[in-house]
Amino acid sequence: MVHDVTCSIGTELAALSERTDRLLGSDLDPVRLAMGRHNLAGATLAGLVQADALAPVTRDAVVLADPGRRGGGRRRFDPADYQPALDRLLEVYTGRDMVVKTAPGIDFDTITRLGFQGEIEVTSWRASVREACLWSPGLAAPGVRRRATILDRGEQLTDADPDDCDVRAAGRWIIDPDGAVVRAGLVRQYGVRHGLWQLDPGIAYLSGDRLPDGVRGFEVLEALPYSEKRLRQALVAHDCGALEILVRGVRDAQADPDGLRRRLRLRGGLSLSVVITRIGAGTAARPIAFVCRPSR
Repeated sequence: MVHDVTCSIGTELAALSERTDRLLGSDLDPVRLAMGRHNLAGATLAGLVQADALAPVTRDAVVLADPGRRGGGRRRFDPADYQPALDRLLEVYTGRDMVVKTAPGIDFDTITRLGFQGEIEVTSWRASVREACLWSPGLAAPGVRRRATILDRGEQLTDADPDDCDVRAAGRWIIDPDGAVVRAGLVRQYGVRHGLWQLDPGIAYLSGDRLPDGVRGFEVLEALPYSEKRLRQALVAHDCGALEILVRGVRDAQADPDGLRRRLRLRGGLSLSVVITRIGAGTAARPIAFVCRPSR
């Protein structure tokens, strides 16, 4: 049995009903429950009942919770402000098999401090990170604490995958990994799987001599120490007009993409990309700009 304790209008139950009829939904809001009954009219359910998610009405069911993350038209970023609060959900259902949907930007350290010991899955669709999902230990894969799921590519990576990723100078291509991979902290695992390497151990960009199938990349035309003057000279030499700017690891306000693009005042005929990043650490750190041609 799966019990959706925040079923609202029945979206998750509708999807789950394609796999099982052992479903129960509950919610505090009678209006949303009525909408859920309408939406689920053709589904076989154990029932839809009015109940507080923090007052369990089942004992052995797998619990599904999607706490509210908006209020007054604004997003709630603090999990203590979710409705119901994440810490209370985890406390009330301690020891139960449970799945909780959260905001993709939730702080993983915060989750750990709340005592969560299961798996955190970060999901993306068409390069956009959509949500994070907490799987309790009984539902998590053995030995896995973090997972990235790229829905449109049907690809998953976990922190149990090999992560012995090399670090070396840029090859032919620079790859900006999918947001779910970056958010889940699985850049090294992604690199190993696809035969790529890191430009720097603390930076999420990867490089390789070929692109993984179906992945957008940036073909390196020139690499130079970053300064606005040098970059403009290089871009003019490459006949650049429209410019895509990617920045990681450089906090200089002068590298702000929108402001930099305006100041460069490019008038060429080609559409190019520039990847600005930091290579090295401490006193050896230096900003580098890669002038690139995007693969698409």
